[in-house]
Amino acid sequence: MPDSLILLALIGLPFAASVAAGLLPTHARNAAAALAGGVAVACLILVWAAYPTISAGGVLRTEIAWLPALGLNLSLRIDGFAWLFAGLVTGIGALVVLYARYYMAEEDPVPRFFAFLLAFMGAMLGVVTSGNLILLAFFWELTSLFSFLLIGYWHHAATARDGARMALTITATGGLALFAGVLVLGHIVGSYDLDVVLAAGDQVRAHPLYLVALLLILLGALTKSAQFPFHFWLPHAMAAPTPVSAYLHSATLVKAGVFLMARLWPVLGGTDAWFLIVGSAGLLTMLLGAYIAIFQTDLKGLLAYSTISHLGLITLLLGLNSELALVAAIFHIMNHAAFKASLFMAAGIIDHETGTRDIRRLSGLNRSMPFTARLALVAAAAMAGVPLLNGFISKEMFFAEALTAESPLGLLNILPFAAMLGSAFSVAYSLRFIHGAFFGPEPRDLPRQPHEPANWMRLPVELLVLTCIMVGVLPAATVGPFLAHGVQSVLGHDAPYYSLAVWHGFNLPLLMSVIALGGGVLLYLLLQRHLRRGLDRPPLIGRLEGQRIFERTMVFLSWRLARRAEALAGTRRLQPMLRLIVGAAFLAGGTAAWLRGFGPGNLPASPVDPVLALVWIGGGACAIGAAIMAKYHRLAALILIGATGLALVVTFVWFSAPDLALTQLTVEVVTTVLLLLGLRWLPKRADTPDGVGLEVLSRTRRLRDLGLAVAAGSGLAALSYAVMTRVPPELLAQDFLQRGYTEGGGTNVVNVILVDFRAFDTLGEIFVVAAVALTAYALLRRFRPAPDSVEVPEQQAHADGATAGAVVTGRGEVRDGADWLLVPFTLTRLIFPVMLVTAVFLLLRGHDMPGGGFSAGMVVAIAIILQYMIGGTDWTEERLRLRPQLWVGMGLLIAACTALAALFFGRPFLTTYFAYAELPLIGRVPTASALIFDIGIFMLVVGATLLMLVALAHQSVRGHRAVPRPVEPTEAPVPLVTARTR
Repeated sequence: MPDSLILLALIGLPFAASVAAGLLPTHARNAAAALAGGVAVACLILVWAAYPTISAGGVLRTEIAWLPALGLNLSLRIDGFAWLFAGLVTGIGALVVLYARYYMAEEDPVPRFFAFLLAFMGAMLGVVTSGNLILLAFFWELTSLFSFLLIGYWHHAATARDGARMALTITATGGLALFAGVLVLGHIVGSYDLDVVLAAGDQVRAHPLYLVALLLILLGALTKSAQFPFHFWLPHAMAAPTPVSAYLHSATLVKAGVFLMARLWPVLGGTDAWFLIVGSAGLLTMLLGAYIAIFQTDLKGLLAYSTISHLGLITLLLGLNSELALVAAIFHIMNHAAFKASLFMAAGIIDHETGTRDIRRLSGLNRSMPFTARLALVAAAAMAGVPLLNGFISKEMFFAEALTAESPLGLLNILPFAAMLGSAFSVAYSLRFIHGAFFGPEPRDLPRQPHEPANWMRLPVELLVLTCIMVGVLPAATVGPFLAHGVQSVLGHDAPYYSLAVWHGFNLPLLMSVIALGGGVLLYLLLQRHLRRGLDRPPLIGRLEGQRIFERTMVFLSWRLARRAEALAGTRRLQPMLRLIVGAAFLAGGTAAWLRGFGPGNLPASPVDPVLALVWIGGGACAIGAAIMAKYHRLAALILIGATGLALVVTFVWFSAPDLALTQLTVEVVTTVLLLLGLRWLPKRADTPDGVGLEVLSRTRRLRDLGLAVAAGSGLAALSYAVMTRVPPELLAQDFLQRGYTEGGGTNVVNVILVDFRAFDTLGEIFVVAAVALTAYALLRRFRPAPDSVEVPEQQAHADGATAGAVVTGRGEVRDGADWLLVPFTLTRLIFPVMLVTAVFLLLRGHDMPGGGFSAGMVVAIAIILQYMIGGTDWTEERLRLRPQLWVGMGLLIAACTALAALFFGRPFLTTYFAYAELPLIGRVPTASALIFDIGIFMLVVGATLLMLVALAHQSVRGHRAVPRPVEPTEAPVPLVTARTR
């Protein structure tokens, strides 16, 4: 199988299956489980398909050009180290899917669970296989997002919501720091390609920005792997379903941080700063997590803190600046995944079969659940480092490195004692897990009668425990080759010699193991009386918890600081917001001009044409008139604003910019209609008894706004004048004019820029337009209209051309006295097909002549809005059967698919195809893929414009008054979130 196919399928399959699982019915638990399990197994097969290349010392690599000019490409690679992690992600993922099938309750929406799980699997595979640092940061944040959804899966529980929010806040904030660090690292190296970065270790460590990059990247890694002082989020994530805990906290989410530190060890490691930060964080986390774990009364809480401790051990090994310590860290990553996943599953089985995880209520389960007890006993022994199990071998390697590691800072004298203390704590909390749950008197008053789980539910635990035994007895034969490939991919072929033998003779590490095992047993016996009292808050820790610091910080930021900022700058009125925005822009531009110098260029000014001067005088007069009339008559002000826009249209035509003129004209029409529909919703002017005071206040505000408007407008005019009177060394326009037809296939350079040269900007802009349109539509449709027909007052009836007492319906029909509507109604119906043909004409000619998708879309929107204004909302919807949301979605889909199509031909993202097609009887016809992209823009513009205007029309057309429906005294108020409109 080609390398590119393996890599693309490995990343794409989980995401595609996630979408499919999300579309399944809620009750289709078997179908969802089968889909998730099949995809996990398929991904595991793909990982094994890559092993021949990995075993030969090769690297699977594929790269798809995305934005090559910026060094951003979709680069995927699998070396030995990435292969190890991909095997953990897919292998344990398949076991978790099987386990979850029997763990999840009947009432749980299981398809949604597997959709989140598959998406998270895809994101994690993206992290370990990314060959580009920017792509790695992207998948890194995706893991935070999907883990948030998984942790908060039982969103009806406050603990799940709080735990998910805490995890997202900590890990996503660290992800932002990681992204900043990646940018700095790419700047140092000159490339974001991982292979280039890994080969530039000396260059990075010698650079002045090394410490900045190190701190930012480590902030992302330490937060993700729950290292001190960010360790507190992991125990709160235990509110997730147990399959999630088994997956996220054994082989995936929390391992992402240590994966990144090991991945970048050849680049960032080997310095005193690395040792101080990474080593200190790991040492503190190892001891703190192990100490707190002893006192936990919840089985999953105990395992969560033990995970923190073992992650601290791995981090400490990575911080020792020793190649052998790096080997031990990678080995322990694998061992920890096996015994911790099995222990979480065992805890889930206990919870599933007894109804509780509280150690204070559990005891003697060995009698009713003997098989589960033996499996948990072996896994806990592996976690404690008992000989002939996998945890013992990596613990021995840790002790050996603690004895021999060296540092110029002279801070390693306590390391052997700290290692033994942490290992003794590990023995103590392992004994607490086993003794508290499975031994002692038979339990009483349990929510459920305990019994063994289904065989298929226990099978994943059995396979993982068997792995712990096989690796512990035959490490070199079972895991040795895989570990060697992973180590060589990080350290190169000059990796140091290490031994995976079970017996190394009587030596100091073995003595340390014996002391740790004996000390752990003694510690547990001494604390037994204290632990029986069920104290879950360990001594000497008390209130010094990270959770309290986090909660107080969040209260300060989200409540006190936000309230103060809102009091200073917040307002519910639009005008103050606009004043702040315009004023800030003016100050920013003025400061830059003052610092850099500002003045006219060297080109002489063109003579003033009297005709154009008259146009501008008229436009200026209309603008001033609009400002004056806004105080007395808003409709007149709106008409004058439209006249000002027409003056700008004439100016564009005068200076040979027909594309801009056409766009400005259509936007002007749509904006005028939008304001017309929204006039009735503008707030009324307040009247006070003190008319003189109100007049003075109003005059002061208007003078202030006039000064701000004149300052901002003058600044923009001066900037435009300075730009247009300068000749740069190379005119940018000349480059576009020369390449527009040869590379873009169009003679209309403006359109070629929009759909080809700067198409990435256009793609981002249409996504923003879609988001704004959907938001406006959602907000406007929250109003509840009055009944379908209302009684028209006498004054309004006369103003509208209807007789007093006439009834106006939601169809726009005025019964009695509405004959004057017949003429415009007929004209709009006749002009509608003409406007559609005009829009198609503008769309098809846009690549070579003035036009394009945006202008065509605005013309269609105007045509439909005319139907709404004359025929009424219901009449138009019934006959045109428009679905604006569908237009928006299809427009985005067409534009995105056109952009992605180039990738299938090995070209960069958004590359345009252009050629001539020979058609019978017609001859050569130019064809360009940019036309399809333009069609997507056209559809989105039509849908987005209609979404906003139709939503306003529904509230503004007579018979659809957007006022809250009166609530009868006997009727309960309708919550805002459940209020619906037509």
